[in-house]
Amino acid sequence: MSPSQPYQIIYAPITSEHVRAIDRKFYALIRDTILERLSYEPSEENRNRKPLKRPAFEEATWELRFGPDNMFRVFYDVKIPEREVHILAIGMKRRTTLSVGGEEVDL
Repeated sequence: MSPSQPYQIIYAPITSEHVRAIDRKFYALIRDTILERLSYEPSEENRNRKPLKRPAFEEATWELRFGPDNMFRVFYDVKIPEREVHILAIGMKRRTTLSVGGEEVDL
């Protein structure tokens, strides 16, 4: 595979429940942003994409922030040899509170 080929985005089954807790008007933004920012170079650190200091949601090693006031968080893991990005959790952060699937989460 050449480096220009996109990574395959794989959603954990639980993420559908996470998204249901978010207002429907943001669904397209979430879907499009994940495809745009994680299909190529998902393990390149930048202002809104950072490695986690310790894994979250079982295996998530990266966090993507986006949306109005950077309120959305996507937690994911990258399998470089397989060229896969595993989306493990999708949530919203308001001030200091992170909510995933409608429940507050401590990281």
